[in-house]
Amino acid sequence: MQKIGYLIPEFPGQTHIFFWRELQALPAKGVSPELVSTRPPPARIISHSWAREAMSRTEYLAPPGPWGLAEAAAEVARALPTGWARCLASIARARGLDAKGRAQLLAFAVMGGRLASLARRRGWTHVHVHSCANAAHVAMFAHLLSGLTYSITLHGPLDDYGPNQHEKWRHAKFAFVITRKLLREVNAELAGSLPSRIELAPMGVELARFQRSTPYVPWTGEGPLRIFTCGRLNPCKGHADLIDAVGMLRARGLDARLAIAGEDEAGGTTYRKVLEAKLAESGLGDAVTLLGAVSEDVVRGGIENAHIFSLASLQEPLGVAIMEAMAMRAPVVVTGAGGVPELVDDGVDGVLVPPQQPKVLAAKLEALARNPTEAARLGEAGRRKVETQFSSERSADMLAKLLEVAA
Repeated sequence: MQKIGYLIPEFPGQTHIFFWRELQALPAKGVSPELVSTRPPPARIISHSWAREAMSRTEYLAPPGPWGLAEAAAEVARALPTGWARCLASIARARGLDAKGRAQLLAFAVMGGRLASLARRRGWTHVHVHSCANAAHVAMFAHLLSGLTYSITLHGPLDDYGPNQHEKWRHAKFAFVITRKLLREVNAELAGSLPSRIELAPMGVELARFQRSTPYVPWTGEGPLRIFTCGRLNPCKGHADLIDAVGMLRARGLDARLAIAGEDEAGGTTYRKVLEAKLAESGLGDAVTLLGAVSEDVVRGGIENAHIFSLASLQEPLGVAIMEAMAMRAPVVVTGAGGVPELVDDGVDGVLVPPQQPKVLAAKLEALARNPTEAARLGEAGRRKVETQFSSERSADMLAKLLEVAA
């Protein structure tokens, strides 16, 4: 059994269910992953039923405490002079950073020392990082100090993960990207700085957990039209557009009701307030419910209770929430921005709409709601798509395979 570190920033966050499932799948494939994270997330967004167990199993790098600082200092001292020289050379090569940004890299180098010390103490042979932001910096510096190998997974556009991508990728043993679109972006923007192995590894869902307890029943035209969405409260998720679409549906005489599962990154004090003000101004407070950060069971129940799942993201890398709805046989009406067309084929297993066009979104929602046969057909087709292409086992298989090759 190969022991590795499994580094996820601010774990467990609202969108981290996929990582938890992958963690559970890896031991059967000969890999023993041990959790490590940069810091805990805000308490108000810790919502999953497994979150407390996950946190008890996670080693947090920050805040370091006296013992953590001592470990980091000892590892840096052990690496002198060559390891520290490699770190300084990497900082000198850093792109897109001013003097303050380079100074921050020194702090990440020290944190890398702590990660390297932890790996030595735990017997890890490798660290896999589910991020290309500063957590990748930490793993990179751990490698430069100690030789500990690392790999990374890109979950969204490179611009979302900050500067200095060339250095983060240059030193990685191998890497994954979750969509073909992102793979094209990486090859175009980071040519000459890429590891020898880059694999396409879409995220997925645990199919056994996303099964309906009752058959899907489309809207009959009577009673509320129940729409469900799931995504953190952030402007990029397009919740404001979906709220506008619900307002349009209600203006046309449909009793549309929307439930939004998710919270803003600050635990309810930032973008949630914007949406609450929008609901108050539009008079939609009785039709739209902000559920906050909720558990997987609540999400699954919300999907099962819905007539339609909708997500109006401005740019969605792929969309685990969409996969979960498809796995539950709920028809999906979602924006086709980003990598979503690699998951949803318009008119085949879901409905795609352009982002930031709530009038079009409202029209597509109404058309599907008024066609129960099509709604049921799309739901069944969505389940088949996820079964064949988006199981959570797929990425675990690929990680285990590349770890074996790299060993």
